[in-house]
Amino acid sequence: MYTKTLTAVAFALGMASSVSAAEVELSLAHWVPGTHPLQTLGMEPWIESMKEASGGRINVTIYPAQQLGAAADHYDMARDGISDISFINPGYQPGRFPIMSAAELPFNFANAKGGVRGLTEWYKQYAEEEMSDVYFCMAISHDPGTMHGKDKILVPEDIKGKTVRPANATEARFVNLLGGASVQVPAPAMREALAKGTADITQSPWESLYIFGADSLVKHHLDMPFYASINVFVINKGVLEGMATEDRQVIEDHCTPEWAEKMSSGWADVEAAGRDKIAADPEHTLHTPNAEQVKMWQDAAAPLTDEWKKTISDMGKDPDPILNGLIDALKKYDSYYGG
Repeated sequence: MYTKTLTAVAFALGMASSVSAAEVELSLAHWVPGTHPLQTLGMEPWIESMKEASGGRINVTIYPAQQLGAAADHYDMARDGISDISFINPGYQPGRFPIMSAAELPFNFANAKGGVRGLTEWYKQYAEEEMSDVYFCMAISHDPGTMHGKDKILVPEDIKGKTVRPANATEARFVNLLGGASVQVPAPAMREALAKGTADITQSPWESLYIFGADSLVKHHLDMPFYASINVFVINKGVLEGMATEDRQVIEDHCTPEWAEKMSSGWADVEAAGRDKIAADPEHTLHTPNAEQVKMWQDAAAPLTDEWKKTISDMGKDPDPILNGLIDALKKYDSYYGG
């Protein structure tokens, strides 16, 4: 009896060891080029860290440039198991993630590094409610982007009558409030929209103009931190729950506010350097608003916050603690612009 018990225990331990030692092969889908700094400076070190922390068991294959599906579909791809991990832009699906859209309101983010740390920390408390059919890993962003056009952009009046490729649904609404028309296409399509004349202006962080080939088409730039386009890494819940405990812990240990900052930092630095590159090019002109003109932009954006608050109120929630929580998180990491 005693021998049989020992044998059973040994078998069980052997099975547990076998499960924990099994390799985990994951796919990661995103929609920017494979040469993008988000992949080379963010995703690849993140993946390598997970592999090392798991003793080599966790391996992730990257599928860039919309190889597995269109940019706007990446959330559903993770939910449905087309990809195990997806890089999504919540703003590509207007109205679907209303709490997260608070982070899309203009003039909140002063920088990406501390900003995404605060953003991830803040959103962790809402993710299970708003993104319940996936596992929310972390939110990241680029260094704050701005407006880039074929003609001068300095004050809100300069948008009136123009066609703009906005970064997300909130910015599209802002364009409409300013008297412009929005053409909502993802970042990889900005060059085509500008080249065909369907857009006069694009929103973009600085270096991304070069990454997506739009730098030769827009020569005028509003020189202020205008918006942050929020991105999120989400993971298929079934895949995560099916992992051995120790491997799941590795994934969760890499889905933190600290990792959000690490993931964004290289990308943020590259985008910030793009501004210096454009400023040094005599073919390009930077238009820097003074304090009065900055306030004009902020006042013009105020209805967006009112609309967001109404949306949240209509859901039966108090919007003020939600928005104030985001602002407090940004301030905590010295990342609040003050708009």
